[in-house]
Amino acid sequence: MRTNRLVILSIVVSLTLFASNTETNGISLKEKKESEDIAKAVKRGQEASSFLMKTLGGKMKEHMKSGGPKEALKFCSENAARLTADVNEKFGKNVNVKRVTLKPRNPANLAEDDEKEVLEALEILKKNGVKLPKYLIQKSAGGYKFYKPLTINNRVCLKCHGSNIGADLLGYIKKIYPTDSATGYKMGDLRGAVVVTIGN
Repeated sequence: MRTNRLVILSIVVSLTLFASNTETNGISLKEKKESEDIAKAVKRGQEASSFLMKTLGGKMKEHMKSGGPKEALKFCSENAARLTADVNEKFGKNVNVKRVTLKPRNPANLAEDDEKEVLEALEILKKNGVKLPKYLIQKSAGGYKFYKPLTINNRVCLKCHGSNIGADLLGYIKKIYPTDSATGYKMGDLRGAVVVTIGN
């Protein structure tokens, strides 16, 4: 299956990157160039995904602290897209960063096509007790796609994404996001991924 190949690729890439830092003898110039390109894509993907999550996460914490879940939800619904666009502008035209999930709150974040397949593969790993990789790198026609898995790793996330959301807050969520499906999570669950597309 294609999804299995993607998972295997993540392992191969990790080994390739490690090898590229320790040994260059015995590999062709083409292999060396590809290894260097992958390393650059991983570095760029890590930078862009971390910056996005720090930007969004920092703002969400501020609003959660000042006004609670409703204020954080309101801020996210009104500003997440703009902040993501600002991050994309910062990293230039060859880099595009976004968040995707199988259970979106905002329908714009629904994973589709290859991104959906990657998340489904990660879900299978998670359900089988396999520790998720820190990242996946996928070669595409115009460059690479970097995936950073996102898990529910803070109990505060469950206030808006868990199974025991109060009726008042749940009603507010449905008011802002009528098609919301981003509830029912527990600690450690896969929430989605940050996807960074890196052009050549």
